[in-house]
Amino acid sequence: MPPRCCRNSDTCTAHAPEKKLTLFALRLAVLEKAASSVGALAFIWATVILLGGFAVTLVSTDFWFVTIILLSESTRIFSRSHELEWQHQAMCSLAESGRRSFRMLKSKSHFILRVLRVILRPSSIKQLQSNNGPQLTDDNHNQKVWEHQQQIPRSMRTWLSPDVPLVPYAGWVFVSRNTIRMLYWLQLFSATACVVLSSMRLIRQDYGEEAGQNEGKGQQKSSLNIFYGLVLAEAFTFLLEKAYLFWKISCCNLLEDVSKKCQLGPTGLVSIRRFFYDTYSKCIQGSIFDGLKMDLISYGAELLVANSGDEQLIGAWTLKSLVTGEQSSAETLRKIGTSAAVMERLVEMLNWKDHAEQDIRNCAAEILSKLTEKKQNALRLAAIPGAIESIASLLYTGRNFVSRPDQVSPKTVIVDEANYDFSAFSLHGLTILMNLARDHDNCEKIRSANSLLPKIIDFTGAGKSLLRNNQASHAQIEEVERSLEVVKMLVITTGSTGKLLRQEISEIVFTVSNIREILRYGKNNTKLQKLGIEILTGLAMDETAREKIGSSGGIIKLLLSFFFNPGLTVDWRELSVEAGEALALLALENEQNCNRILKDCEVLSWLIGELENPVLRINASRILHNLCAYSGAECFDRLEGITAAMTIVLKAIMTGREKLLEVSIGLITQICKFISFEKYVMELEKADIKEIDVVEKLVNVLKEYEYANARVPRIRKFVIEHAIWMMKASRKYVLLFSNFEMEKVLQNVEETISEIESFNIFSGTVGLSYCNASLIILIHTALQLITTEEG
Repeated sequence: MPPRCCRNSDTCTAHAPEKKLTLFALRLAVLEKAASSVGALAFIWATVILLGGFAVTLVSTDFWFVTIILLSESTRIFSRSHELEWQHQAMCSLAESGRRSFRMLKSKSHFILRVLRVILRPSSIKQLQSNNGPQLTDDNHNQKVWEHQQQIPRSMRTWLSPDVPLVPYAGWVFVSRNTIRMLYWLQLFSATACVVLSSMRLIRQDYGEEAGQNEGKGQQKSSLNIFYGLVLAEAFTFLLEKAYLFWKISCCNLLEDVSKKCQLGPTGLVSIRRFFYDTYSKCIQGSIFDGLKMDLISYGAELLVANSGDEQLIGAWTLKSLVTGEQSSAETLRKIGTSAAVMERLVEMLNWKDHAEQDIRNCAAEILSKLTEKKQNALRLAAIPGAIESIASLLYTGRNFVSRPDQVSPKTVIVDEANYDFSAFSLHGLTILMNLARDHDNCEKIRSANSLLPKIIDFTGAGKSLLRNNQASHAQIEEVERSLEVVKMLVITTGSTGKLLRQEISEIVFTVSNIREILRYGKNNTKLQKLGIEILTGLAMDETAREKIGSSGGIIKLLLSFFFNPGLTVDWRELSVEAGEALALLALENEQNCNRILKDCEVLSWLIGELENPVLRINASRILHNLCAYSGAECFDRLEGITAAMTIVLKAIMTGREKLLEVSIGLITQICKFISFEKYVMELEKADIKEIDVVEKLVNVLKEYEYANARVPRIRKFVIEHAIWMMKASRKYVLLFSNFEMEKVLQNVEETISEIESFNIFSGTVGLSYCNASLIILIHTALQLITTEEG
């Protein structure tokens, strides 16, 4: 049975595929250090024993063989010591890394041919590429544009490391990117020469025979054999290392495999390549185990806070890929979320508006949008000074764009604006704000940010041309949807912050009109319409906002049309339910809105008809209750027809539960304003309900809800109101209530009065719209009616 560590290795590398690279780097480092150690021993043996002890007696053949081997070995050691440095410098430029494939080892055989071509035509290469080069295809166009943008700001001030010409007047032959290849081949030639030379001498074994030397021949021969053996072992080990590297990288495609398993996307090879070489460098320069401590998440975070723009982009790309990957997302988010330095750098990158830094900024925004999905991370982000302002800088609607003519020409502004992906940044910004808005304190910060609320509202302005355009891009619709979600979360915020947000959002002149356009023309996207109605519902919790919404032409009419046309799909039914919620709140304590709802004479009969609809009957009852309670005197005649709903409402009282029971009892009391006692009795008979059953039901409701219930906070108040009406209408009801010990029940209610029973609506745990008739007054009135009759 294999060891436990071996059995779990596949699981470990599946969770962290980069472990394959760190282990590969360690094995290469073992071979490299073994070769270097043997080479050092051979060098010491040659200088101290051979050239020091046998310098005079050595024949010229061995002298020159030893000398050439030492020079070759010195050249290889020098080349090896600088290859990693040059390799690192080459990878410091992401533009260079993007232009080259990582399969560098496969193209070594073509290097000499390319050098000869450059030597023959060193000055014409650049002109050929610019004038007669192939046309860019759709697949590589974006990459070429990106490379051009990356090079513009830096080519004017600094050199790119891989493009530095090391020798003047030598064209592009001796640039630093080619130096890496030269050092690589120099090592191979040197090692091969050492193998050939040492093998020749070990095979021939003719040490000193040319001069006929016999003195000390045995020691000299043994010393030479040891030297040539050490050289052969060192060179063979080095070549074995190179063969192992070539096999794993070029034949087994190790880097591509790790990049694919890490889900790093099309740019993954750049990140993986650099990660591997940096890991290998650590293993070579320090302990061979130093590289095992590296992982892609920490590596990407380290590059992100570096000073080099290319390193920052590699780090940002790496972290973005890991954050969006299924396997690595949770761990990556946890490590980033607990690193203050990384989060601060990501926030800082949101303000980078240079076109050359567009990719870095986009990666940072996407990482933060994923990061803030966790509430704890959202709190940490919002705590960073200036974070909300940095997020706001991502939002672009076209109204706040100001060109800088002192820096760029008008033509450049147009081109840059066309190439800059404002839509992606705006979408990321809205996503981050939506995640932040889940917390009450963050909503206050969003409210306090300068000009942020108007920016968010701007994105809700879809308009007829966009909403009815079947060819509209997904990004455009998603922007509108995300902005509506942000506004919705802001308007339903609880406490004093929510109150201020509702006031400020309703005061923005485009808020209600933008939502009206969505309701009017967004038939093809019910999700947008639902979000729009939910925003109206949230705003309607504010008394001033109710009037602004109602006075906006067409809003109430649109809401009524949604409410009375629920449709067949689940989405349309949800839309109708939400429209009912909005209408009920708009009619609450607002006489003008009640009049607007009753403007169409058929509305009342439609509402009564919905009382038998299982989906809409609760909201229909709420709307009818508010219309009866808050309409003006001029609407009294229109409301008389509500008596037609008595039978349905009475049956709902006898069979309903919780919310339906609450609104039905509240509604019956309002209907009783329009009827006489005799009419009430007739309706009971019509519904086949006995008077004593109604009395018993009301008493039992008070007994059932011995304490105030947050789900139905007004049910006890409605029960007592209706009991008072019944006892005032006929004294026989006083006796009936007395028989059911109503007095004792009312006394128990008085002892359990709660603050939640004093408000009509709630925003979280905060009560809004204070009830005019307090529960204590109603209890005293009912008790007085009972005790007076008994006396």
